[in-house]
Amino acid sequence: MAKYKRVVLKLSGESLAGDQGFGINPAVVEAIAKQIKRVHEEGIEMAIVVGGGNIWRGLAGSAKGMERASADYMGMMATVMNALALQDGLEKLDVHTRVQTAIEMRQVAEPYIRRKAIRHMEKGRVVIFGAGTGNPYFSTDTTAALRAAEVEAEVILMGKKNTDGIYDSDPNKNPDAKKFDELTYTDILSRRLAVMDSTATSLCMDNEIPLVVFNIDDYENIYRVAVGENIGTTVGTVGGK
Repeated sequence: MAKYKRVVLKLSGESLAGDQGFGINPAVVEAIAKQIKRVHEEGIEMAIVVGGGNIWRGLAGSAKGMERASADYMGMMATVMNALALQDGLEKLDVHTRVQTAIEMRQVAEPYIRRKAIRHMEKGRVVIFGAGTGNPYFSTDTTAALRAAEVEAEVILMGKKNTDGIYDSDPNKNPDAKKFDELTYTDILSRRLAVMDSTATSLCMDNEIPLVVFNIDDYENIYRVAVGENIGTTVGTVGGK
């Protein structure tokens, strides 16, 4: 028996780029899609939020010196490109998929409608949310938290590159970094752990949505974490629950 009935999977844009570090790698998209199909075949309802960092890094990179709102809207367009690529990969595997965007672009995808998204999942379709929240100044982490609350997902599964969970410092820089198996959202805020931004963290905490952070470098982890294997770091409201 799968542990969850309905989940939100958060993928960074970089996860679609693979080792090339930028753009969309079709082989990587196919590998990720195959694992999502395995989850889908377990009867787990799935929504996906994808970032855009493989195409547009926002103020941290590509948009240096650019006005913030414009840079954020460009990042939203990048997430739609990634969402369409992932949809293409899934439908090649005969997984019925719908892309919904927070900014209307009807020739490309459906506009985001909460009840319609839920209905798609109930009918066995994978729903991919693009264009973030549709507003500048909000990250795709916040989008994942918001959409999880709206569609009443049981958990957010957050795939991270180059790390297998949450540590007290960067394990790629500090060999003595300590990994946490369980944390609370209060721990993340008080320790200022770089898991997700504070808006997303607070939204998850207020709505009591657990989070599991796992390593996306091994694509099979998508299936393992979705069916409830104890990998990565679990974040909850009280005692990691």
